[in-house]
Amino acid sequence: MKRKRAAEMESEMRSATAQLSVDHAAPDIPTKPFLSLCYVILRFLDKVGPTMAVLRQDIHQNIQRLESVYESDPLLYSNMVEVLKKEMNDGIARNLTSCSRAFLWLTRSLDFTVALLEKSREEPRLSMEQAVEDAYNLTLKPWHGWISSAAVKIALKLVPDSERFDRLLTANEERNDTLVEEIDSFISQLSPFLEHIHSILRLYRLDRLKSA
Repeated sequence: MKRKRAAEMESEMRSATAQLSVDHAAPDIPTKPFLSLCYVILRFLDKVGPTMAVLRQDIHQNIQRLESVYESDPLLYSNMVEVLKKEMNDGIARNLTSCSRAFLWLTRSLDFTVALLEKSREEPRLSMEQAVEDAYNLTLKPWHGWISSAAVKIALKLVPDSERFDRLLTANEERNDTLVEEIDSFISQLSPFLEHIHSILRLYRLDRLKSA
């Protein structure tokens, strides 16, 4: 079962990496590949367990919001930058239910995932609770209000003390070299992709928005 879980994780890493084969120099973010990547992240968070339930729900709701707009006109909304432009011109980009906010929070969730995977790579025997908390403090907490922060703090207590983050990612007590390579490849491609997205968010002055 553990080996199957590791194999599934490797497959998902490869799938997610394939979604990143875009031109980072181009001034666009293809909507469909971005949403596919977010679904891969959802499956990864499922493996972390119930401590990610609140974050997972937010991610899923934001994906559905973007999917709904995309499916209403796949040609018009094939590029996330066009969605941002339209909402900015309509004066609704900063609204709580805007696609711009959904896109922003999905990007921050990807930031969190990268931070969590980096923790798994750098400190494989770190407790899962500590790895999740460290990644959260670095990427999401600065933008969360006290209600969201309190919810995450409570959720962290659901992580068993004996659980180690490396057990989530490996088939046994030894580090799985193939999986480590997959993680490295995923991070190396996702990081510049995220930098590109953040530059666009800064351009539209959406990067500093906080939760309600």
